[in-house]
Amino acid sequence: MPKTSDAPVLETLAAMTVDSLERCGLDERTLILTRIAALVAMDAPAISYLAHVDPAIKANLTAERVQDVLVAIAPVVGTARVMAAAGHIAEALGFAIALAETEAEAISGAEARSRGKS
Repeated sequence: MPKTSDAPVLETLAAMTVDSLERCGLDERTLILTRIAALVAMDAPAISYLAHVDPAIKANLTAERVQDVLVAIAPVVGTARVMAAAGHIAEALGFAIALAETEAEAISGAEARSRGKS
């Protein structure tokens, strides 16, 4: 019997994402923009956008490029979905910034404690 995971849902989603990336011929930027458009179309919550913040940064996507996608899909998905998505994206970025700040504080604290022991 396989060992039970502490995070089976997250691990399953990660495996699906890796499989999708391996089978997809799109470049990183196009892939992330396509996924953002799909998230908008399905009125995804902020947590779904949060999963795409790091890949978007690694693909050198700009806020302007994401805005271009929102403008391009607005006539198809509607203004309400685009406005909701803009809010969800902002919320996801806020989470990402808060997580990065917490991580930076933890690293800084660990370094300070390490220097104090020397």
